[in-house]
Amino acid sequence: MSEKKFHVNLAVLATGMMAFSGVLIETAMNVTFPTLMETFNISTSQVQWVTTIYLLMISIVVPLSSYLIKNISRRKLFTVSSLLFLVGVVVDAFAGGFIMLLVGRVLQGIATGIALPLMFNIILTKVPMEKRGMMIGIGNLTTSIAPAMGPTYGGVLTTTLDWTYIYKLLIPVLIVSTLVGLYAIPEEEISVSDSINAKAVLYLSVMFTGLLMFFSYLEQPLGWVALVVGLISAWLFYKTNKQKTLLNLVVFKNAWFTIYLMSFLVYQILLLGVSFVLPNFIQIVQGVPASNAGMMMFPGALVGALFAPVSGKILDKLGFKKPIGVGILFAILGWLMLIMVIQTGNIALIILSHVTFMIGVGLSYSNVMTVGLSSIKENLQDDGNAVFSTLQQFMGAISTSFVAIVVGLFQSGKSDFIQGTSTGSKVALISLFVLLLISSFFVIKTFKDKQNL
Repeated sequence: MSEKKFHVNLAVLATGMMAFSGVLIETAMNVTFPTLMETFNISTSQVQWVTTIYLLMISIVVPLSSYLIKNISRRKLFTVSSLLFLVGVVVDAFAGGFIMLLVGRVLQGIATGIALPLMFNIILTKVPMEKRGMMIGIGNLTTSIAPAMGPTYGGVLTTTLDWTYIYKLLIPVLIVSTLVGLYAIPEEEISVSDSINAKAVLYLSVMFTGLLMFFSYLEQPLGWVALVVGLISAWLFYKTNKQKTLLNLVVFKNAWFTIYLMSFLVYQILLLGVSFVLPNFIQIVQGVPASNAGMMMFPGALVGALFAPVSGKILDKLGFKKPIGVGILFAILGWLMLIMVIQTGNIALIILSHVTFMIGVGLSYSNVMTVGLSSIKENLQDDGNAVFSTLQQFMGAISTSFVAIVVGLFQSGKSDFIQGTSTGSKVALISLFVLLLISSFFVIKTFKDKQNL
């Protein structure tokens, strides 16, 4: 029996469509929070789980991607991912309650956690070397344009139709991507090369869930119980992971890797934090419809997305200090402007501040990842990439939970819900600004080191 042809371009298109859809609905849902709070009669701290549980699932699945790709055929992984995504989207398109909505988000998170690494695996293993750089660029562009479109997509649909159409319109897209992928990706023989460290997976999952629940229920006894469980699970994961590696933690012995990883994660925290604060502030405090709130986020997100493909070229030509240093300055300036202008409610100034911040993100975000990974030995690159990808999703979930709890505390602590939202939003921005200053200090400090990359 002859082996079926692997249609590389179509396979990348199919997995790219799934990855794009996954990242799109990650940010599209943020503008729907005020609507969901009213529809399901839930609080700010509860509604944030729509994003948080999705990112939690991705952060748990991504560390398993290397094992899954080595031991399960690409066709089977693609099929499972497509079916989970499609079922999750259908569940949310017709969700009759908040719990059902979260169930759909769990399925979508698992599917996206499989689809993202699968797309890049196909590019790295099937695309010819002379075309690989272009295809990686297209893959990165796919995942950077989607967050820019998400708030506008979600806002317009929520205002003109209703929030369920965020999912309903994705159903035909996912059916097409599934059919294209099943045609393009043939079944290949896979020899099971390794067993998975099931205990490490369990402890990692409990650790992430416990720490996330701590930040989500900070003001309740449940949160502190969850913290204890999370810390115990972290210790058990560390011990078990040493016996059979799931995530290679030796990369943390490299100081540069750790510093630039922390900077990368702080940017991720700020990106997810601001995507929660601004749309909710503008709808609740200013009474602006969801479509306008989504459009308000679009200029900054688009600027960040446009810088993403070219920031690496700037680094190649000028070295890493100039683009990262200038990026830090723009990020600090933009965030400081946001803190100063948010309570004025001036939409133009808020957009300008967000755009300024996103210029800084565009110059720094991918470059700090490049420097971090370049600072470790080549044989540890895959391990470093796994750490970056896993913590990127988890810290995004932590950020959403933290910001929601801060805003929620001020909303419940004041008789005036609108004033509480306004004050809570500013306090949340100030809290995250402190993280930006600390991480920036350590990154700039490395500029004086003599390490060569």
